[in-house]
Amino acid sequence: MDSLLGRISFIALAMAAASSALAADAPKSIRIGYAISLSGVNAQGAATTTLPGYDLWVKDVNDKGGIMVKEFGKRIPVEVVAKYDDTSNAETLLRLEEKLMTQDKVDFVLPPWSTGFNLAVAPIFAKYGYPQLAVTANANDEEQLVKQFPTLFFFLNQPMHFGAALISVLDTLKSAGKINDKVVLLSVGDQFGAEFAAGFGAGLKGSGYDIVLQKSYPLGAADLTNEIKEAKSSGADTFIAGSYPPDTFMLAGTAITQGYNPKVYYTAVGTAFAEFGGAFKGKADGVFGIGGWDPNLPGAQDYYKRQVALTGHAPDGWASPVTYASLQILVQAIEKAGTLDRKKVLDAIANDGPWDTISGPIDLKTHIREKQWGVGQWQNGQFVGVSPSDMAGAQPVMFPKPAW
Repeated sequence: MDSLLGRISFIALAMAAASSALAADAPKSIRIGYAISLSGVNAQGAATTTLPGYDLWVKDVNDKGGIMVKEFGKRIPVEVVAKYDDTSNAETLLRLEEKLMTQDKVDFVLPPWSTGFNLAVAPIFAKYGYPQLAVTANANDEEQLVKQFPTLFFFLNQPMHFGAALISVLDTLKSAGKINDKVVLLSVGDQFGAEFAAGFGAGLKGSGYDIVLQKSYPLGAADLTNEIKEAKSSGADTFIAGSYPPDTFMLAGTAITQGYNPKVYYTAVGTAFAEFGGAFKGKADGVFGIGGWDPNLPGAQDYYKRQVALTGHAPDGWASPVTYASLQILVQAIEKAGTLDRKKVLDAIANDGPWDTISGPIDLKTHIREKQWGVGQWQNGQFVGVSPSDMAGAQPVMFPKPAW
């Protein structure tokens, strides 16, 4: 009997010692860092679609006691130990990403804002083995890029797919005799604009549309009056712009002052911002834009309320919820892998799933999020998904567009 008690006591002591060792070896926090545009031309986009999601995610995770890491047998809080301003400058961004990974040695790096910046840093993430959850980026050669950079994950569709979703809307309207086949295609002069113009242009031409005006304008342009005047005199019923937030707002404002009200008016990044609807109020109704969101998905409304309460910023109707969803995936992947080892977490992101998120189930086995909204539209003060029309929650297209 004494021998049995002795063995039980020994086992208990050994288990306690092992537990203590695990706790002792556990880091006090999961160290997070990121470089993003806090100033410069990209700041508006980053401040709307990305930063509020980062802040809310940190609070939500830590309110639950942290992320459960089986390797240490406990929950570990996340801590943003480095938050740098890339000043909307690519060279600055590259230097800061290297610093995060080689000097700060953070556990995970959250991505920057914009297509160009995410593509620029992809080699650095791959070099040091950091998962890159690139929400605000897309490219026409995503399949090749994820093979070249195996740490890269795309959360937004390729421009050709966004274009196809819009062309589906245009085809329906054209078949009904509601619009002609003439199109204006503008694009901002950066990586996003180039990818957008290539993807949309090829799709439009392949579907028999006549692009009567196609041009690029400089990133950070202060005046787009000439572009709007050219579009107005083009005879096209459809206006499409691969725009970024400042110019998305500028184009709409200029169209209003110039009395330009095409039958189909579509702009890109920034159209889904709550601020767009606020700035133009009822005049935004009928405006098409890139992306979309189903606010009726499980957890979506609660997320919306929490972000507004914490940050004062309403999520946009496109990339904001996807930003938060990408971080939900990071948490689940760490918990699935049971470790902070980045390679194992990376493998979990790629090989497990689909992951439960506020944007619905997301599968990243191809490193590319596939089925998703391509076209949204402002309707009665809300930006809602309208295409692909077979997506759950898709709303009927509002047509004709009310006058500005």
